[in-house]
Amino acid sequence: MQKVLVALSGGVDSAVIAYLLKEKGFVVAGATLVLHDCVKDEVKDAKKVSDHLGIKHHVFEFKKDFSEIVVKNFIESYVSAKTPNPCIICNETIKFGLLLQKAVELGFDKLATGHYARIEEENGIYRLRKAKDARKDQSYVLYRLGQNQLSSVLFPLGDLTKKEVREIAEKAGIPSAHRAESQENCFIDGAYTDFLLKKLDLPKAEDGDIFDMNGKKLGRHKGLIYYTIGQRSNLGLTTPKPVYVINIDAKNNSLIVGEKEEIYSKEMRLENVKWSGVKPEFPLKASVKIRYLHKPATADVFEDKVIFDEPQASITPGQSAVFYDENDFVIGGGFIR
Repeated sequence: MQKVLVALSGGVDSAVIAYLLKEKGFVVAGATLVLHDCVKDEVKDAKKVSDHLGIKHHVFEFKKDFSEIVVKNFIESYVSAKTPNPCIICNETIKFGLLLQKAVELGFDKLATGHYARIEEENGIYRLRKAKDARKDQSYVLYRLGQNQLSSVLFPLGDLTKKEVREIAEKAGIPSAHRAESQENCFIDGAYTDFLLKKLDLPKAEDGDIFDMNGKKLGRHKGLIYYTIGQRSNLGLTTPKPVYVINIDAKNNSLIVGEKEEIYSKEMRLENVKWSGVKPEFPLKASVKIRYLHKPATADVFEDKVIFDEPQASITPGQSAVFYDENDFVIGGGFIR
């Protein structure tokens, strides 16, 4: 009988997978991660779920690792005028890195999490696929998982909708059946800009110049950390037509703005690309997402470059580009450079 360690946050998703796996006959235990000081009631809520289900509950503290890997990357990205997605780094290094390692050390056969995604195996190759519930699909933030990770992980919610998960929780009397969704950046309590200023030990961000595409000075910005590519609001400019952030120049502490059509581009470069399964031949036709809520767009994918069929808005350095095939399988992805 297989032993499964469930990443138990105390929320409804992780509680339901622990319940479902136990119902299927697996030997189940829960594990709650303490990664930062914003955990609040997670450990207590996870313990309630564990007690309700009659399973053992572990608590693992990875604060130092989380700070040195995830938080450090988050801060360095913004300082370098990039817009990061910390969940991607956390999944790769903490949840499916350190936690998976801990599960193996404790003798568990699998690690299960409440992510909405699917894993399918064919001829010894494990592939990540979008979830049944397209609105909840999280394959985008899981694209960096390799074969060792995918072969050791279960995503029991991949074939369920959020509505179905809540209904299962209600019928099972799970304490967190109606708990609200967790926030995007779990380690930030408040504005991310306030968090950055505190971590950088700065009273305020350094202001600088705003230029148009021809190098004409238009005004002053209040600090690069307040802006991202494609942003229109809070520029403090009076112009004949609306303008948007086209480029963030960290070296010269300046913003470059332009009209709406100038935020579109057909080409982008990538770095630190990872392939799911076998590395494909190039050029490769694929659907490409350039941020979590972006509608995938058809493009030609090369080893470190993507050329879209149609121009895409606000291609943002620091975000990830993830490639999918026609059957919603993840092919690979990398960081936008």
